[in-house]
Amino acid sequence: QVQLVESGGGLVQAGGSLRLSCAASGSIFSINFMGWYRQAPGKQRELVARITSGGTTNYADFVKGRFTISRDNAKNTVSLQMNSLNPEDTGVYYCYADVRVRAGVRTTLYWGQGTQVTVSS
Repeated sequence: QVQLVESGGGLVQAGGSLRLSCAASGSIFSINFMGWYRQAPGKQRELVARITSGGTTNYADFVKGRFTISRDNAKNTVSLQMNSLNPEDTGVYYCYADVRVRAGVRTTLYWGQGTQVTVSS
């Protein structure tokens, strides 16, 4: 099994910063991409950012220039530095990873339990 554990959420004022981290552990042969989704109250879950094992990044338009995703392949961790936060960034942030548990098998998507980010105005 594979577990993803997030940390770093919390309450911050508008204009402030937070850093989210996620560590994957368990039966891991390799990880293709890792990233973050978020879900605001009453809204669907949406992609925030993702990063491949080679370091290629993709960002949602609403976070470009404010958020930075990074990854440590040796430690199976992914981080999200969030700057210039605004109340619309409030929500539960979920880490995910596309994991291959052993050579030759298909990858499986795993999710963390989510961490709350609240931005006050």
